[in-house]
Amino acid sequence: MANKVWFITGASRGFGRIWAEAALERGDLVAATSRKLADVADLTERFGDRVLPLALDVSNPEQVMQAVAAAHGHFGRLDVVLNNAGYSLVGMIEEVREDDVRALFDTNVFGTLRVIRAALPFLRAQGRAAATLLACPVCLA
Repeated sequence: MANKVWFITGASRGFGRIWAEAALERGDLVAATSRKLADVADLTERFGDRVLPLALDVSNPEQVMQAVAAAHGHFGRLDVVLNNAGYSLVGMIEEVREDDVRALFDTNVFGTLRVIRAALPFLRAQGRAAATLLACPVCLA
């Protein structure tokens, strides 16, 4: 298999954008996701049909299932799933609102879990589930 198929969350900027562009520049295929489709649409101008831009908010379970299925349906397989969507919350513990912490966990932790759960059936069917899931860099910081 010459070209890998990547599914990258949070591909609009930062590490997700760097990974997406690097994969595309080496000839791989990428489903590049972002909460706002316009933030990844420009990749199509540069890389044509090797990129599939998708709107995805990882805190929306239904949207996660749809985006992963759309990527698999478009490219016919998934080889690498890079969970990069996430953000930081800065503040003293007594200053941050509990709702803000819950929203952060919904994106950074449960969003990652949702993407893995959506992708695993496809990866298992392909015999590649063990070595293809990459964790969220924000979550590891």
